[in-house]
Amino acid sequence: MIVEDRTRDRVRIADAGGGIGIAYESFGRPSDPTMLLMMGLGMQMLGWDEELCERLVDRGFRVVRFDNRDIGLSTKVGGGTPNVLAGALGLTGSPRYTLADMAGDAVALLDRLEVERAHVVGASMGGMIGQTLAARHRSRVLSLCSIMSGPGGRRPSVMPRPSAIGALLARPPREREAYADFVARLFARIGSPAFPADRERLRERSLLMYDRCHYPTGTARQLMAIMASGDRTAELRRIDCPTLVIHGREDKLMPPRAGEAVAREIAGARIELIEGMGHDLPRELWPRITDAIAANAARARPAATPVRR
Repeated sequence: MIVEDRTRDRVRIADAGGGIGIAYESFGRPSDPTMLLMMGLGMQMLGWDEELCERLVDRGFRVVRFDNRDIGLSTKVGGGTPNVLAGALGLTGSPRYTLADMAGDAVALLDRLEVERAHVVGASMGGMIGQTLAARHRSRVLSLCSIMSGPGGRRPSVMPRPSAIGALLARPPREREAYADFVARLFARIGSPAFPADRERLRERSLLMYDRCHYPTGTARQLMAIMASGDRTAELRRIDCPTLVIHGREDKLMPPRAGEAVAREIAGARIELIEGMGHDLPRELWPRITDAIAANAARARPAATPVRR
């Protein structure tokens, strides 16, 4: 199957310092409040579907999605493949980077965009990066939405479920079509039981990501960054922006109690548990999810106008 990537020409690279370049794409008017979208483990910016981005643009936001370091068109940090099995046992050694470094990349991207403060939305690992950004760079975050994420650490109640850990540790195949089948099977396993994914659409999106950059080593290093960042419960208590936690009640990867733990530690946080939702963003739920994100953003103080740096 040949899939045409119509997004590459719109991608720009922001210098995040330390030799790291962050690939990003912007939707909407630069004069509107910026909403920064952060995707999860091993997922490129294409995980935020263009239609979903446009729904947020229609809500009055300038939407920016980006590839985290070590994935997609962003810089690969090098250093070989980490031992994720050892990391799963708590032996993280010396990781190449942590969630704090990835949050720093987001700050650098905001600087490149000349945006003083932004609304931040993160899914899965992206939620963890967003939490870290809101805790450590509070002056840069207007509101936070953490989706199907958790507080980190090794407490059984907030860790990925044992039945799904194998999916995190599995190495995807190198062949293109086999990779697309692998992703389709993975999301059939961890996705939303009430909203089955369109397998062909999922394969098409997977092939787009494969053709942009197939780099499993980066996924392993991102997973090690999550493990090395440990329990972030105390850090969550520093977040003081309007916060919304969205979590699926049927999430087979990250248990709902993980989302509840995040909401419990952030003062004034609201939580929305969605029946039938798993560890994905079903198209059928986009209206509900974008409504909730926009309502949470409306709780924030008005964004400052873009500044020159």
